[in-house]
Amino acid sequence: MNPVQKVSSMLPNPLTRPVRVLFVILCLALLVAAALVACDRTVTRQKMRIGYMNCNSEQETVARFGPLTTWLSQQLEIDFELVPVDTQEFTERFNAGEFAFTHSNPLLYIILKKEKQLQLLATEMRGRYGARTAGSIISRKDSGILTLDDLRGKRMMFGPQLAPSGYLAQYNLMLDAGIDPERDLAYYAIPQGSFKHEKVIYSVYFGQYDVAAAPSLDLETMIREGKISADDFNIIAESPIFPYCSFGAAASVPAELASRFRQALISLTPETTVAYQGESVKVLGAAWIDGFDPLVDSDYDLLREMAKKANMPPYQEY
Repeated sequence: MNPVQKVSSMLPNPLTRPVRVLFVILCLALLVAAALVACDRTVTRQKMRIGYMNCNSEQETVARFGPLTTWLSQQLEIDFELVPVDTQEFTERFNAGEFAFTHSNPLLYIILKKEKQLQLLATEMRGRYGARTAGSIISRKDSGILTLDDLRGKRMMFGPQLAPSGYLAQYNLMLDAGIDPERDLAYYAIPQGSFKHEKVIYSVYFGQYDVAAAPSLDLETMIREGKISADDFNIIAESPIFPYCSFGAAASVPAELASRFRQALISLTPETTVAYQGESVKVLGAAWIDGFDPLVDSDYDLLREMAKKANMPPYQEY
């Protein structure tokens, strides 16, 4: 029995055959229309890109944030694409319109907020300071370098110049202590390649440099992972805490979408999972994040003051 005959046999007897056939045709037409609407929705689903600042390497960035990006796509019904971006290229590529959403360190947020009115969405929480972080200046335990004044004439390794907890915070600590890194250090350098923050810490550990600008979170993480011991170093100074890595949205992103993106991030718990590459993955665990905090723009003012004192973007004067 064909489909028309099957449906016809289910109709009340009082209907004439022409009426029954017309009814079946109408039902089939409605089914086809519904299928076309569903297909049209699939074809027109919005596509957007999220630029993620590389921390240690591009490969690590993709592995960490792939599950989160997939989860956001499901929650917001938008096909998000993960775009790993080198820190030094981040503002240029954002300005070129390569991505509408950002995940970056707080200094890049401040730059894009001032220059492009970037919308703050949420700040990630990690480690003992939660949604905030700090920068430390360290020396080897046996070095005899114990105070900021001891830095004069020493060789120092900084992190990348746009790293607030690996460069700016320590530079500011020294300026506040009356030490000019450009004049009072014997020499300073910035590492190349990937895993720069670990290289900074190891440069002191293996005696290549006298002191280093270490992100407090990286010290905490490397100690927890057994790569180093807290007994290996002197913590000469630690900066005040300031916001950690943050999500942002371009000014062109509608406020309603930005709000839904923010709420999705804040709703994440350690138990939230997503199907990713054939496995059920914990979204926050994969990203090394404890959760998200809806900080406000004024929470970043301390970092702005640091950047102004250090003549750093977006306030640099040549």
